Amino acid sequence: MKNYVKKLETILLLSFVVFLVNAQDEQHAKPFFENGEAQIVKAFEDPAYWIREDLWVETEFDSDGDGRLDRMHVDVTRPRETETEGLKLPVIYNSSPYFAGTAGNDPAYFHDVKHELGEPGKPITHPTEIQRRGKRPIISTGHVNTWVPRGYIVVHSSSPGTGLSDGVPTVGGDNESLAPKAVIDWLCGRAKGYTTRTGNEEVKAYWSTGKVGMTGTSYNGTLPLAAATTGVEGLEAIIPIAPNTAYYNYYRSNGLVRSPGGYLGEDVDVLFDFIHSGDESKRAYAREKIRDGEMKEGMDRITGDYNDFWAGRDYLNKMDKMKAALFMSHGFNDWNVMPEHSYRIYEAAKEKGIPAMIYYHQMGHGGPPPLSMMNRWFTRYLFGVENGVEDEPRAWIVREDDDPGSPTSYKDYPNPDASMVELHLKAGAPAKGELAIQQPSKQGKETLVDNYSFSAEALAKADITEHRLIYVSPVLKEDVHISGKPVITISAASSKPAVNLSVYLVSLPWNEGRRIKITDNIITRGWADLQNYKSLRESEPLKPGKFYEMTFEFQPDDQVIKAGQQIGLMIFSSDSEFTLLPKPGTELTVDLDKTTIKIPVVGGSEAFLNAIQN
Repeated sequence: MKNYVKKLETILLLSFVVFLVNAQDEQHAKPFFENGEAQIVKAFEDPAYWIREDLWVETEFDSDGDGRLDRMHVDVTRPRETETEGLKLPVIYNSSPYFAGTAGNDPAYFHDVKHELGEPGKPITHPTEIQRRGKRPIISTGHVNTWVPRGYIVVHSSSPGTGLSDGVPTVGGDNESLAPKAVIDWLCGRAKGYTTRTGNEEVKAYWSTGKVGMTGTSYNGTLPLAAATTGVEGLEAIIPIAPNTAYYNYYRSNGLVRSPGGYLGEDVDVLFDFIHSGDESKRAYAREKIRDGEMKEGMDRITGDYNDFWAGRDYLNKMDKMKAALFMSHGFNDWNVMPEHSYRIYEAAKEKGIPAMIYYHQMGHGGPPPLSMMNRWFTRYLFGVENGVEDEPRAWIVREDDDPGSPTSYKDYPNPDASMVELHLKAGAPAKGELAIQQPSKQGKETLVDNYSFSAEALAKADITEHRLIYVSPVLKEDVHISGKPVITISAASSKPAVNLSVYLVSLPWNEGRRIKITDNIITRGWADLQNYKSLRESEPLKPGKFYEMTFEFQPDDQVIKAGQQIGLMIFSSDSEFTLLPKPGTELTVDLDKTTIKIPVVGGSEAFLNAIQN
């Protein structure tokens, strides 16, 4: 009898424990927050209990010319409680042209860059058609493990002309903004979704609160901005990571035809081929209309001038309707999608009064902010939790020796305590000249001879060479903190009607070895075409021997140059990693007395003088 009672007590105790566990699960089967962040909900953790489905959302456009409104392929991953308990949750949305596969990065399909400036290169070779990949209903698994357990629904869509989405890829055209807008409209109950690509059975987003956030990296970071510029209701917050915010800035620089780092010879038509994974029966139409029509007519690899084609692919020109809270992320040493892309949009957002924050790290392409920061941003604007994120410092910079998860906060970027220090050039070619804070007496002119066979690194390291001009500061006795965009005003003449112009700000002596950091040598870079000295839209051939004055900016940076180093301005012509590569021999002559560089230094001239004089 005693054993029976003990067993009964044990059973009752276990039943009570199970009841408590279940009650706790029920209690937490909804989002909860600590320290202003959405926390992992136990009931949402197990992927086996997630609901996965796909559908097609109808847009407002017909870009593939078949007489029907294009539909975008969309997938949804959500906790089962959105079905069993009627729970409504906000959405993290990620759109991409990459989900169904790409054509690869074989340089054989890039533009020929070894030709004279102002002349066409060899005809481009196009890759074989992409074999579409993927298995329904999952378009992508990205972001689901991070955000679904924290009480969000995750949605993906393939952008127009890719995967199972209708339409054509336009690489920055209007349909790439309107496609994610349509998906957001569907999530908010304003657009129609269907179970099939051509059918009429509707699907409704009854589980959505109508609050949407977008994020993604590179092209996937561009599309959140594209959607935000439509002003679509319900898109509350975006976190673009290394976004391309203007295709001109990606493929051109101050009038110069310039490739993104690592992809010498890429251009907008190459990117079209790279992503064109859509309906095989529509591909010929897309190639004829977009790649061989609109792009061929507008991209202009001959002059590199800015025009209406590029203006239509510049999101800075489309920000009048934007209102989504903006949290930008970028690397200062991203030489693919360069750091100006985030900076220019961040500045414009601030001017419009949009909540804006920026995170910069010291590495290359990609790199999201710390998860905690992203969580706080989405928690504030999608769940409406008053966590004070809008009152925090605007700028977060990862210092050179710090972990990306431990950025330093600043009031803003550029650092408000930075001001321009103007430096002048003292002759020294073919060895090193000097950077002087005082205007020196007449220095005259110095000449370099273009030769792309020498890399920028080789030129910076050389003690003597006729292929570059370099001017260095005194050895720094104290650290110098640069924050912002250096600006060069250069007076130069070419021996030919066109010449590449490349300028680097470097830290010398050049550090080598296995343990060098990405910040050790290159501070920042800039490129320009002297033919555009008057206007980005109208270039004019140079008169050989005539001097032209042009002012342009380097890429933005925030870097501490250590004591013991020298800051060097290197001027050269063709850049073997970025520009067209004409035959060597063009002479570029610089008038030192009319050429200056302004460097944004925290503490201004006083700090710089202390660093070189102490």
